[in-house]
Amino acid sequence: MRARHPEALVVLADGTTFRGEAFGALASGEATVATGELVFNTAMSGYQEIVTDPSYAGQVIAFTYPHIGNYGVSPADEESGRPYCRGIVVRDLASRPSSWRAEGDLESFLEAHGLGGVCGVDTRRLTRHVREVGAMPCALGTAPEGELLLAAKAEPGTEGVDLVGEVTTAAPYEVPGGPLRVVAYDFGVKATMLRSLSSFATVEVVPATTPADEVLASRPDGVLLSNGPGDPAALSHLVATVRELLGEVPVFGICLGHQLVAAALGASTYKLHFGHHGANHPVRRLSTGTVEVTSQNHGYAVDPGSLERAPEAVEVTHVNLNDGVVEGIECRGLRAFAVQYHPEAGPGPHDARYLFGRFRDLMERSETAGRRP
Repeated sequence: MRARHPEALVVLADGTTFRGEAFGALASGEATVATGELVFNTAMSGYQEIVTDPSYAGQVIAFTYPHIGNYGVSPADEESGRPYCRGIVVRDLASRPSSWRAEGDLESFLEAHGLGGVCGVDTRRLTRHVREVGAMPCALGTAPEGELLLAAKAEPGTEGVDLVGEVTTAAPYEVPGGPLRVVAYDFGVKATMLRSLSSFATVEVVPATTPADEVLASRPDGVLLSNGPGDPAALSHLVATVRELLGEVPVFGICLGHQLVAAALGASTYKLHFGHHGANHPVRRLSTGTVEVTSQNHGYAVDPGSLERAPEAVEVTHVNLNDGVVEGIECRGLRAFAVQYHPEAGPGPHDARYLFGRFRDLMERSETAGRRP
């Protein structure tokens, strides 16, 4: 570690306090307090992909794996142009990266983006506490404990908050690729997701507020609804857009996109106790019984009972083996399917990469059939 890591605290909204040392922007004096909803991630690697995933907007990430920063950072591992989380909490921050790919160290990367964290924290105790009481707002930094507690209690968290507007692109842009044409709604889209699509399609990435009729007028072969942060219940305007797209063009939803597809079909969502954040969640594919190890990052889920309200026949295709959460749905009559987890897996296993091939096949079949449902 660097020589100067001042004492710091992580204070949860319920008053629980964890001691450690500040690093990054919280150690340089650039900031003394950071706030957000505290969640924990169980991945053993991929910390740069995690902190640059826009789905973490509004959140502070606690890493359960003890050694973070040990292989440095590289531009090739960034999922977006900058970190969107509010801060990170780790047990041991590596003082010197060791990898031929490294082009810098994690602390310098965070500091360059005005982001900080607290290291030396007993993240095992912290994780056990969050598992018991649930994800909640927190404050971290070098300010006095009382000030941090007030800041934690004032932090609104993610429930009922539209965070997509903070992360979506300001203007459309194109990712060149294969012969098919896909429009990707950017609710917080990841670079790995776009690379996966570009293997068979040219992708036009559009802002989250792009009207459905504008997208349909460009006659794409398919529409991707990306991952993104926050509470889907606060995104009724996006649900209305998805409702207009369904049945008009093949649709593939991922993570937040999955929740928006379900909501457009009449289902509802709910907040999970502490969310799914990690690279090792087992999911059963119901059509084959196959178990897939998946990468996940979400704090909300689809209510399975509410799917019965859908005017179209909706099939649950995947379920989480840890807690039974709905992990995938399909509406064949509308040429739409969606999954709660991340098939692009950055970081994570590649068990679910086949879903991009399924999207390609769905678009090609629709093209052959004259794009009729």
